[in-house]
Amino acid sequence: MTAKVLCTELTLPFFTVNALAFIPSVDGVGGIKPEWAFFSHGYTSHKGDCLNWATRMVEAGVPCMIFDQPGHFLGSFHEASSLEDFKAHAHELFGEAFNRLNLLMEHSLGVGNYSPCSSVILGGHSLGGYTALRALELPAFENLRRIGVAVGVGLAQRQAAHLFETAFYEKTLSLRRQLVSEALDSRLVFAWLKEEKMNMTLRNQRVHLIVGEDDIVVGPGGLEAFEEVLKANGNEVTIERPKKLAHHEPGAASPHLYSFLKKHFTWT
Repeated sequence: MTAKVLCTELTLPFFTVNALAFIPSVDGVGGIKPEWAFFSHGYTSHKGDCLNWATRMVEAGVPCMIFDQPGHFLGSFHEASSLEDFKAHAHELFGEAFNRLNLLMEHSLGVGNYSPCSSVILGGHSLGGYTALRALELPAFENLRRIGVAVGVGLAQRQAAHLFETAFYEKTLSLRRQLVSEALDSRLVFAWLKEEKMNMTLRNQRVHLIVGEDDIVVGPGGLEAFEEVLKANGNEVTIERPKKLAHHEPGAASPHLYSFLKKHFTWT
């Protein structure tokens, strides 16, 4: 299926980020599906990590948008001036992405030439996966069927706060910390994320978690620990444990992501 890629920005009162919209052709086999997908990336990375995911989606006729996290310079040269703003509002970019994709679809294809969105897929890797899950309860999606897909998200059962605090990244840590706004220092972000995941308040949502057996950030037992937190709040949760899906290679999750969604939505 052919697709159109459009460059855009998402703006909230607190920050601006860059985004890419992937719009399927109305002439493709099977047409444009009523499920729309929105993905974001992990800490110090950029939206390109989700490119494989978007490609699989748009090939299947699913409109998609991938976007950068605030204050992440590999993707957008925009600051996040406050950690408090990031913590409170970063997940709201999924709602802004939905509104923007709606406008781009209307402008590119014309109203009436495709089925309106009935379901949203909110997903991401690591930090992006966490913000995607938080976004499931945004008012923008309250009248839509929703599913959250988080890759490389869990509750690590070891002492190290994150991969970047291990010897594996020790030599590059000072460099990597400069890839994000000063307000998003890794020590502050990782401590916040750990506490947030332990005390997740998300309720009554559909969630699918994908974590590789070789993911040394989540580590042994981390996937199952987060699954239990989510289930305790009445969420319907399924998990997937690929043998090969290292934390620093989220693009490799593409076939697992697509296979699950194809079955979930009964795509042909």
